[in-house]
Amino acid sequence: MWTRAELKHRAKNVLRGNYWKAFLVSLVIVFASEGYGGSSGRSGSEEISSFVKDVSGDFRIVTILMILLGIVVTVFVLSLVVQFLVLNPLEVGGRRYFIQSAQYFDNRRCFRFAFEGRHYLSIVGGMALRGIYLFLWFLLFIIPGIVKSYAYRMVPYILADNPNIGARRAIELSNRMTYGHKFDMFILDLSFLGWYLLGALCLGIGVFFVKPYEYATEAELYLTLRENAIERGYCSLEELNLYNPFQGEYNI
Repeated sequence: MWTRAELKHRAKNVLRGNYWKAFLVSLVIVFASEGYGGSSGRSGSEEISSFVKDVSGDFRIVTILMILLGIVVTVFVLSLVVQFLVLNPLEVGGRRYFIQSAQYFDNRRCFRFAFEGRHYLSIVGGMALRGIYLFLWFLLFIIPGIVKSYAYRMVPYILADNPNIGARRAIELSNRMTYGHKFDMFILDLSFLGWYLLGALCLGIGVFFVKPYEYATEAELYLTLRENAIERGYCSLEELNLYNPFQGEYNI
């Protein structure tokens, strides 16, 4: 069984002497997984709704609204394309960086790894399926969506280990890895709240400096859950691409 203190202690050790590089990688992950898309759609729809009420019945206004709707749909589709084809692989590359750093392996070329031809399409498919599943769960209700967001949290890490494991298998394995750990993962997230409140006092910029610590800790959590999954037979070393046949050793 893992503890928050143990994971955070290991994360701090990893970040010593490597913090600023981890900080730059964490900014990429923030942009790719947390900071893209915004919430402007809601305010835009409210303005359009008010506009329609004031001038309904005017054919020219209907035409303008159709053009605006087309623009909104186009922007939405383009944002999904960018998310699936660019941002999701960037996130997986960033997660791989933290996995490699946590094991004191070579952490260079992690982003290139995510965009290599033999990995890229598998990562795009795996992250897209995860996003679709989460969207459907949140449509069902907020609480199931939150629970499943924890259940699927290890998918980017699994794909960072082996992009070709398969989208459904990555989701299934993440489900099994996190089974019985979701509440502890939630408490782990809450344990960073004090740091984020402190960072928010620095004009909000300080929160970005907490991200390397959080991501390094989460990578430690993944390594722990990965070890548990292997020991319990949920997956094999070969399935997670941890066996190096050229050196005859395991990358764990």
